[in-house]
Amino acid sequence: MSEREVLELLRENARYSAEDIARMTDLSAEEVEETIQELEAAGVVRGYQAVVDWDELEDERVRAEVELNVHLDRETGYGEIAERLARFPEVKALRLVSGDYDFDMEVEGDSIREVSQFVSEKVAPVPEITQTVTHYVMTSYKENGIEFGDGEEDDRLSFSP
Repeated sequence: MSEREVLELLRENARYSAEDIARMTDLSAEEVEETIQELEAAGVVRGYQAVVDWDELEDERVRAEVELNVHLDRETGYGEIAERLARFPEVKALRLVSGDYDFDMEVEGDSIREVSQFVSEKVAPVPEITQTVTHYVMTSYKENGIEFGDGEEDDRLSFSP
């Protein structure tokens, strides 16, 4: 039994109790609690969050994925830029990525205007940022391993000509 198994179970459902995890592993409830406390103390487990299907709410949030290109100089690295951007409460996730752009940033706001203003007034003016491309999320089908939908099986009959 490893810490990884406990972590995978917590990722599957953070509401599992120590007793639930103990039943699914070879650990006692006390060992599970101790493992979780150690993982939290070491900064491996940073928090617990609900996966929200915003499309199910009348008061939905606007979400966007923003691609950022940066130009580094001798004094500034990716870490410094990331620290500045991560401080904004609108930024829900920020990742350094490989490929055609440098950072992938998830942003949330109450309206398209709010998200657009945030990107144009707070992000784009950062001196090292050379380009932003904003993609608004239209519909989410899966978040953090959880599939969204009505939960109904597809009951259409298959048709073959």
